[in-house]
Amino acid sequence: MTKYTLKRTIIGQFPHGTDLLEELTQLVQKENIHCGRVHGIGATTHAIVAYYDQSTKKYCPMEFKGGMEILNLQGNVSIRDSKPFVHVHILLSDPQGKVFGGHLMPGTKLWASEVIIDEFEGEELVRGQDEKTGLFLWKTGYLS
Repeated sequence: MTKYTLKRTIIGQFPHGTDLLEELTQLVQKENIHCGRVHGIGATTHAIVAYYDQSTKKYCPMEFKGGMEILNLQGNVSIRDSKPFVHVHILLSDPQGKVFGGHLMPGTKLWASEVIIDEFEGEELVRGQDEKTGLFLWKTGYLS
C-alpha cells in the first residue's frame, strides 16, 4: 500500500457550454497534477457516458440529450502516456429523477459545474494497459 499526503486543493467551476472532460484534462495538465482526486456536481445540457463491456473489452457509449443533473462526479488523476490523465465516472439524473451513470466521455457539455481537485504528494501513479481487462490501469499501488 502506498501512502499519500494532500499537497493542495483546487476549487472552482468551468464555463457554461464547455466540454467537461476537456476542461478537466486541460486543468490537470496545465497545473501538472500527477496524482489526485476529482469530485464535482452541476448540470449538463448534453451528456455522453460509457459502459465498459467486459466481454468485448470496448466502451459502449450512451448519449443523453437535454438537461441532466450531475449528482456525482468522481475520479482520479494519474499519468498515462507521460501526461496527466483524468479518469472520471459520472452519475446523472434526468427530469423524472431516473439515474444513469458511467465513464465520462468527450461531448458532455456543461450547464453549470462545481469541481474540486485534490492533488496528492507521493509516488506517481502511472497507467499501463492491463492484459486481462484491456483497460489502462495503475501499474503500482496494489493494496494487499
